[in-house]
Amino acid sequence: MITVLAGGVGAARFLEGLRLTWPEDDITVISNVGDDLEVYGVHVSPDIDIVLYSLAGMVDRRGWGVMNDTFHFIDALERFGYETWFRLGDRDYATSVFRSRRLAEGASLSAVSAEIARSLGVRLRLLPITDDPLRTMVSTTAGMLEFQDYFVRRRTQDEVLKIAFAGEKRAKPAPGVLDAIAEADAVILAPSNPLVSIGPILAVSGVRAALRETRARIAAISPIIRGGVVKGPADRMMRSLGLEASALQVARLYEDFLDVFVLDVADAELADGVAELKIQPVVTETIMSGLEEKRRLAAATVRGLGLALP
Repeated sequence: MITVLAGGVGAARFLEGLRLTWPEDDITVISNVGDDLEVYGVHVSPDIDIVLYSLAGMVDRRGWGVMNDTFHFIDALERFGYETWFRLGDRDYATSVFRSRRLAEGASLSAVSAEIARSLGVRLRLLPITDDPLRTMVSTTAGMLEFQDYFVRRRTQDEVLKIAFAGEKRAKPAPGVLDAIAEADAVILAPSNPLVSIGPILAVSGVRAALRETRARIAAISPIIRGGVVKGPADRMMRSLGLEASALQVARLYEDFLDVFVLDVADAELADGVAELKIQPVVTETIMSGLEEKRRLAAATVRGLGLALP
């Protein structure tokens, strides 16, 4: 079994390639839920939905939401004076209505996520990192903001001063999470923002310790290439927090449990620095411009972990 720690668009794209490389039934995804929010009366889990929509072949070309979705619901709300900065499409809204109803009936987020995956024909196992409330909060020059407020409404324009995870002291790993790490043949940290996509996963009690203790080899893929990113604010967030925006810095953030680090050919000169951390560097093309590039990155990562491709 391969267990993948995932958050956002980069993780979804990587998983599209991984399932072409490794049997989908033998993949477990542990998803970030720090981006979750309550909006328009429903519970939205953006990172979970991005992964499921991508693997179901229905994600929109923007990288989020449902392909060719309509926005009649949101447009109607605008007429009543609602703020509609979070553009949730009609079919996307239906997913969240189902999630919210099942949660209100007493089902766990884990159970509901599995139900949604089955309804979409996705065979891999997807686990939220926790069934408990966990929210990423971003302290900025404009004040403390919930993540989606910072990311979507304010378009990441504010300087980030600190990142916190509301609820992390009470949040417990969802059922199956620690076992998925302990029993894996390999663990992969997807090319996701290390601060606000992977960060909330590592903040949950027992997860980082499980990564240090597992017998599985662990790889991470850098989302930073030549000091920048393909998508998202990770590089700017790192700099504003006093961190170097580089692939090597990402490796340092995971240094206590990492065995393998995958970096782009454009950062090949950083491989020696990665090796000095006692982490095996793997240099390959990491930009996932198409399905074949996604497959190649997944295959290079699996081979770097010492696993034989099926």
